[in-house]
Amino acid sequence: MRAWRTYVNGSSMLMDRLHRELQDGHGVSLADYEILVRLSEQKAHRMRMTQLADDVASSKSRVSHQIARMEKAGLVLRRECPEDGRGVFAELTPVGMALLEESAPTHLDGVRKHIVDLLTSEEQEVLAKVFDRVMTHLRAVDS
Repeated sequence: MRAWRTYVNGSSMLMDRLHRELQDGHGVSLADYEILVRLSEQKAHRMRMTQLADDVASSKSRVSHQIARMEKAGLVLRRECPEDGRGVFAELTPVGMALLEESAPTHLDGVRKHIVDLLTSEEQEVLAKVFDRVMTHLRAVDS
């Protein structure tokens, strides 16, 4: 029970802190930052909305609302998929890329300061293995 409770509280506190640092320093939420990162890593800086939702472990509906809000802010665009009339891409704009480049050092510093630097290399490896196993299990259950 101790492991579960410290995980729940610690991960919540960590995400809140990382969100606050991005919000206070750059006016971007942690959730929006994660979308900007995922899009920046793709060819042509765009992804299908369904794949984006899977990548950020969110529902299609929630990501759709988030993308609509980000689109109003000029950070992303929605584009129809030319090969599939039903498919929709989210595409990073130059404004979104600029915000990502500006906010990335803040986020990376926070991740290092609030978790990475607190763990030994061995602890980091154990943490990665544990959550790889959890994600594999949950994906199999959802299939």
